[in-house]
Amino acid sequence: MTDKVLMKGNEAIAEAAIAAGCRHYFGYPITPQTEIAAYMAKRMPKIGGVFLQAESEIAAINMVYGVAAAGKRAMTSSSSPGISLKSEGISYIAGCDLPALIVNVQRGGPGLGGIQPSQSDYFQATRGGGHGDYHMIVLAPAYVQEMADLTLRGFDLADIYRMPVMILADGTIGQMMEPVKMKEYTPLNISKDWAVTGTKMKRVHNIVNSLCLEPEQLEESNFKRYERYKAVLEKEPMYEEYLTDDADIIIAAFGIAARVSKNAVNEARKMGIRVGLIRPVTLWPFPKKAFEKAADRAKAFISVELSMGQMIEDVELAVHCRRPVYLCNRVGGMIPSPEQVLSKIKEVEENLKK
Repeated sequence: MTDKVLMKGNEAIAEAAIAAGCRHYFGYPITPQTEIAAYMAKRMPKIGGVFLQAESEIAAINMVYGVAAAGKRAMTSSSSPGISLKSEGISYIAGCDLPALIVNVQRGGPGLGGIQPSQSDYFQATRGGGHGDYHMIVLAPAYVQEMADLTLRGFDLADIYRMPVMILADGTIGQMMEPVKMKEYTPLNISKDWAVTGTKMKRVHNIVNSLCLEPEQLEESNFKRYERYKAVLEKEPMYEEYLTDDADIIIAAFGIAARVSKNAVNEARKMGIRVGLIRPVTLWPFPKKAFEKAADRAKAFISVELSMGQMIEDVELAVHCRRPVYLCNRVGGMIPSPEQVLSKIKEVEENLKK
């Protein structure tokens, strides 16, 4: 695909996964990500791939586990309650140091909640989500084009660092349609000599297993894994800055909240209020250095979220509590309007004058 094509965000993820060489998709329908499974159901048989609607989310993630152990690129997708069901399997994948791509197109919660967009799975994604000490790389697209681009990048990061990667989108980005151009993609040349592929009596057996009955062995495996995470923390943070050089107020937002916030920033600038935006693209690793640098000049921060306030904690940690951090939010499937964000900007500006 070379020309721009009008696609839903969910469809862009699926097409990009195919471009990345994914030929194994396992999933289960749940709104608002069902189009990913539907797209894969149509496309995979035509390209010699495997689409399987599993009997449950638990089965789907364990199928990903098996294919990943064989060294093949595999993907699953779901929405918030379904990701909770997959969390045990994600922990096993992390414990086995396997690459895999997991997509969460978030809906409101807790519980069954609703089918409207949300960002309230931030803690679940950035703090691991399942049991044990582990991390996932978490990528947060704000545009349909990024749904495609970050899917390509996500598969590569998973292979480079041998760890699960999550695309954490909100329901709005999953459902909206925008022009998308699939980038030219060159597969990574990475040896997977650890994979379980059959020895053909030519090598020693590979064992993929997260069970360590000896405490010293389990401790060592965790220490080694976190050495790899250090490299991720150093090399992989991604973010967008917008009008931050002279900003007195910095907005932090991701996904659809960032798009709304950019409109509010533009309106505030017309009123003479010096405000900018930092949009984390990686939620883990969180782009701490960008916020640390901004805190040297900015007087306050506003975290705009579709949650009760989750990313705000990472913003506060990143600025070391040197500056006040305010929350502007909607929940239950509601999205902050540019007017609401602008109102919060004015409120913060007034507080700074006191």
